[in-house]
Amino acid sequence: MYKAANKNSFISLGIIAASLVLAFAPIPGVKQTITIVSGTELQEPLRELEQEFERDNAGIDLELKFQGSQDLVNNYIDRRNDFQPHVLIPANGEILTELERRWQAQNKSAIFASTPRAIAKTMLVAIAWQERGKALFPDNRFDWSRIAAAMTEKSWSKIGGQDSWGSFDFVTTNPTRSNSGQLTLGLWLESENYSFNSAAAASLVSLVKGSVYQPPRSTDILLQEFITRGANDGDVAMVYESIALHRWSQAKITQGEPYRIYYPNPTVETIATAAVIRANVSKPEIKAANRFVAYLQQPEVQEVFVRYGFRPAVSNLDLRSVASSPWSQNIPGAMPNLSVTTQKPFLGADIAEIQRMWMRSP
Repeated sequence: MYKAANKNSFISLGIIAASLVLAFAPIPGVKQTITIVSGTELQEPLRELEQEFERDNAGIDLELKFQGSQDLVNNYIDRRNDFQPHVLIPANGEILTELERRWQAQNKSAIFASTPRAIAKTMLVAIAWQERGKALFPDNRFDWSRIAAAMTEKSWSKIGGQDSWGSFDFVTTNPTRSNSGQLTLGLWLESENYSFNSAAAASLVSLVKGSVYQPPRSTDILLQEFITRGANDGDVAMVYESIALHRWSQAKITQGEPYRIYYPNPTVETIATAAVIRANVSKPEIKAANRFVAYLQQPEVQEVFVRYGFRPAVSNLDLRSVASSPWSQNIPGAMPNLSVTTQKPFLGADIAEIQRMWMRSP
């Protein structure tokens, strides 16, 4: 009886083991779908790379989703997505740190399957239509105080511009939904040496919020609207260097004149960072997701990001030597070799305070 029971136990264990193998092993001939959720600033290069990756990895089907970087965090934590993400790529790594902190406050398990990896670099810049940029920044140097004065006066005629230009229109993204809006307010407050929870800071945020009409939810949407509508609806906008470079020729065609790029000093360097999700993801899916993230770091793939205006994250590429690089187009104000100081993105506590100030402002 003992031998028979023991034999039955071994058979049961064998069945369980086989079931687990079948559950986690990909079925031959069936593609494995890996969902990538990225900030909108990476939309165009990732769509190009999607086809190349799937061609070389026939068993993997990528599904790309794009959200504002803060939305990316909120949607995941609050379970608002109607799909299971496998890889998250927000605009900067600090956003993943915030996501991990919020996840661990609610759960006891790890959220990431491996250490997040840097994909591509960019930074916050301003763009302005060239004639108006000359009036606002006569020495071609970005100046937060000049923008504040323009917002206060509201009219171009009062700040050295032409009467026909009408009101001064500043554009930034919604800081409760987008990373670039958060960086804009953070840098501006720092330039005035304001404590983030001070009355002076609240006053500045109120000035900005009262001057920005319906701030877009993402940087890419902001820039497309800025180009389409032209100077009548937007004079100065805060965007990422990457998309400012990539869409410069589009602005030249659409509006008949290109904009100029201005670098705040200091500015914030953001590193788009990819994290493979562990929670509710199978081992084969994690393996496939890690393969995609490793692919994004390959030198030839980094060149694709350079063609879209990004700076490489893991290699020392000559920005001008890459074929079809915007860095070789002599774009007004562009700095292949930076002459301004860069700093790291703001920490989660600062971002939370910036969001609170914005939401509290009338």
